[in-house]
Amino acid sequence: MRIPIQLSPESPEPMYHQIKEQLRALILSGELKEGLLLPSIREFALDLACSVITIRRVYQDLEQEGFLRTRQGTGTFVARVDSGDRERFRSQALEAALREAVELGRRLQCPAEDMERLFKEILEERESKKTQLPGNSE
Repeated sequence: MRIPIQLSPESPEPMYHQIKEQLRALILSGELKEGLLLPSIREFALDLACSVITIRRVYQDLEQEGFLRTRQGTGTFVARVDSGDRERFRSQALEAALREAVELGRRLQCPAEDMERLFKEILEERESKKTQLPGNSE
């Protein structure tokens, strides 16, 4: 199975951090379901063209955080994540992204009203695209 991780060589974030954050997000979003067997450390490292040590560290850290579990001789699996943790992650991720956007706006000397207007326009645009998708009954 291919895990949809996108690495950016131009990113100032280390490869380890990019992988860990994206894998955590995939688990918390429910895209990677509880009990899913992840690729072996070697397989994943080969797929992402990175070091086995990097993937081992990501797996170990996410296991310590409770997102993965490893069974000796069987592999590494996605652990059960309760809905409270999912909701907390979603809120924290959204807040961090919004804070970053506001900081960028401030650095560009954008008035708060312009940022708010743009935010609402983007929201409305995304909502209209969502309702236009084929088979979407929302």
